[in-house]
Amino acid sequence: MMTADDLRYFLAVARSGRLSRAAEELAVDHTTVGRRITTLERELGQRLFDRKPSGWVLTERGGLLVEPAETVAATIVAAHEMLGGRGAHLQGNVRILAPDGFGGFLLAPALARLRDRHPALTVEMVTATAHLTQSVRTFDVAVTLEEPTSTRVQKRFLTPYKLGLYATPTYLESHPAIESLDDLAVHTLIWYVDQLLDVAPLRRIHEILPGTVPIQSTNLIAHWQAAATGVGVAPIPKFIAQPDDRLVPVLPDIEFEGHYWLVLPREHVRLARVNAVIETIDEMVRDRRDDLMGLPTDG
Repeated sequence: MMTADDLRYFLAVARSGRLSRAAEELAVDHTTVGRRITTLERELGQRLFDRKPSGWVLTERGGLLVEPAETVAATIVAAHEMLGGRGAHLQGNVRILAPDGFGGFLLAPALARLRDRHPALTVEMVTATAHLTQSVRTFDVAVTLEEPTSTRVQKRFLTPYKLGLYATPTYLESHPAIESLDDLAVHTLIWYVDQLLDVAPLRRIHEILPGTVPIQSTNLIAHWQAAATGVGVAPIPKFIAQPDDRLVPVLPDIEFEGHYWLVLPREHVRLARVNAVIETIDEMVRDRRDDLMGLPTDG
């Protein structure tokens, strides 16, 4: 009969795709992992993985086992954490998916607070600006730029934020005056790669910009650095642009509003280590509210 321990071995291989990595995670020899998977397949009468030179790849039948296996694993972990009490020593890994700007400029500085409270917790932050298409088994907490549609996640609105148009004084002095959005048509605009932009709120900004966008990148940090070094004009979140003395607003009365959503797999809702990360994110958002909205700070 299949056991929770069998599922633990199965998930380790499913997540890593390699016996050696799964063995390291499980603190056993790789031959033990291979033997356990083979035994599980024999008991189920199903091939769960295709053994390929590039690694172990889930079969169609193996893919069907992932969600129930994750639910069982999360329930066991949650039980351990709850029995440990509120003051329990949190440990383990939490993987966070976040857009480049949120991860690099908002979340990363807030991790010191999380580290002070839970020094045994390991945080893996994966940053990218893309539609949330990852399987729920690839993250514990996600921050997204649009509301996800998956029924396998719990979601809530996190915060709005403001973007403005920015450039350097040197760029503006050496190029035609900008008095309206239409004037941007003869300027070097910096934004996302059109053909790869699958996030609807960002695409709407793209559609507002006149003319072509000569400088395109999938990375927000590249937009910021290109604008800050005089390449052209870019829409940039105000929490990034306003503290940068190299940049000045272009058409200050025109701003765009973006939204951040907080997302987590339903089976992770009760995990104490995940809730510790969420608590840190919520505190950071409260502390940085004025920065997110581009409001002037006192002093």
